[in-house]
Amino acid sequence: MLRFTFRGGIHPDDGKAMSKDKPIREVLPKGELVYPLSQHIGAPAKAIVVKGDHVLAGQKIAEAGGFVSANIFASVSGTVKAIEARLGVAGGMQESIVIENDGLYEEVEFSPERKLADISGKEIIEIIKEAGIVGMGGAGFPTHVKYMPKDPSAIDYIIVNCAECEPYLTSDYRRMMEEPEKIVGGLQAAMKIFDGRAKGVLAVEDNKKDAAAKLREAAKGIPDIEVVELKTKYPQGAERQLIFAVTGRKINSSMLPADAGCVVNNCDTIHAIYEAVHFGRPVMKKVMTITGNAIKEPQNLRVRTGTNFRELIEEAGGFTSEPEKIIAGGPMMGIPLISLDVPVVKTSSAILCMTKDEVAACEETACINCGRCVSVCPGRIIPARLADYAKRHDKEAFEKANGMECCECGCCSYSCPAKRPLTQYIKSMRKIVLADRKKAAQRGNGK
Repeated sequence: MLRFTFRGGIHPDDGKAMSKDKPIREVLPKGELVYPLSQHIGAPAKAIVVKGDHVLAGQKIAEAGGFVSANIFASVSGTVKAIEARLGVAGGMQESIVIENDGLYEEVEFSPERKLADISGKEIIEIIKEAGIVGMGGAGFPTHVKYMPKDPSAIDYIIVNCAECEPYLTSDYRRMMEEPEKIVGGLQAAMKIFDGRAKGVLAVEDNKKDAAAKLREAAKGIPDIEVVELKTKYPQGAERQLIFAVTGRKINSSMLPADAGCVVNNCDTIHAIYEAVHFGRPVMKKVMTITGNAIKEPQNLRVRTGTNFRELIEEAGGFTSEPEKIIAGGPMMGIPLISLDVPVVKTSSAILCMTKDEVAACEETACINCGRCVSVCPGRIIPARLADYAKRHDKEAFEKANGMECCECGCCSYSCPAKRPLTQYIKSMRKIVLADRKKAAQRGNGK
C-alpha cells in the first residue's frame, strides 16, 4: 500500500496563493434570489410555497421529492416572486423558486442550542435530513442517505475530505483555519450515528500543515479522531483515492464507500452537520472562493444560497480585464459558464475567472502512444483507448475496457502532449452508458 496517497495523479500549479490568506468575509445579496429545485443528486425537491408568499430566512420552501432528495430553504426574508424555469450553472433551464429580498434578513426561530450528549444517532440522521444537507464539495448526494447504509455495523471509518486538491480553491482551507472546532464537532456528531464504532479521520494534504495543526488542536483529547496528512497530489480528494490513501481499501464504480466500511464527507458538509445538530440551522450559506488572474481582489466569501454569481464578482473588485473563460468550481472538474446570471447553490465552491482560455487555444493532434495518460490515471484504465471507443460510439468496447471506472478527474487531458480532450470524450460516453442503463432498468420495472 502507498500510505496516504494513491497510484497516478498529477501536480498542476495550484494557484492557491491568490486567495489562501484572505479571511472569510460575509456578504449580503442585493437583488432577487433564485433557488433551483434540483441542487442535489436524486429527485428534485417540490415547492411548498406559492407566488406572493412571504418567507423568512431559514424557512423551508421546497421539500424532498423522494428518499434520495433534499429540502431547500430560503436564505433571506422576502416575497416569492415566481416559480419558473431559470438558467442554472450547468447551462440548462431549471425549475426554480424566485424570492424578492426585502433586505431585512428576518429569520425563523431556530431550535435552542443542544448538546451532543442529549441527541441520539437516529435523531442526528433526521436533523441532517431536515436541514437539507448534501455533499457540498460538488457531488450533491443527500447526506442522510450516506448515514443509512444497509449494514451500519460495517462502518468503521468516517473520513472528512479536507484535501481540497482542486487548484485555486481555498474555501475549505479558510474554513479549517477559522472554524476547526466546528469541523471537529461535526465529525463527532457523525460518529455518534454509529454508536462509537466508527473512527473519525480528518484527511488534509501535507501542503496545508497549518490547517492540520489547527484541526489537531481542536481534536486534542477527543478519542478516535485522527488528523492524517496526505501527500499533496491531484486528485487526492476524490472519494476512491481518498479511501485508498487513508485505509488501503479499494472500491470501484459498482461499489459505494459503505461497501468498504467508510462514509466520506466534504469538510463543508461536516460543518453543515455541526450547524444543524447544535443550532438547528439548515443549509442557507456557502463559503466560496472568487479567484483567477482576471479577478482584481481574489476573495473567500460567505454567501447566501440563491445569490447571483455576478454580485460575487463585484464583491471581489470586478475584472482586471474581460476574462476569456469563467468556470464554476476549479479548472480540473469545474463547469464552464455561459452566463454569470446563475445562482449559488448548495454545491457551489468557486468562481474561477481566467484572462486566457488556454485549453481552447490548444489544437488537438494525433495520439503518439506515449502512455502518459495511463501513468497518471488514478483509475488504472487506458484513457487514450477509451477516448477512441467513445469517438467511434463503440459502447460495447468502451464498457469492456472498464470505461465506467473513469472518475472524470481530468488528469489524462492535462498530461496529454497531443492536447486530446480525453476526459471530455470519456465523460460523454459515460453519460450515454448511464442513460441506457437507466432506460433498461425502467423497462425491467415495467415503466
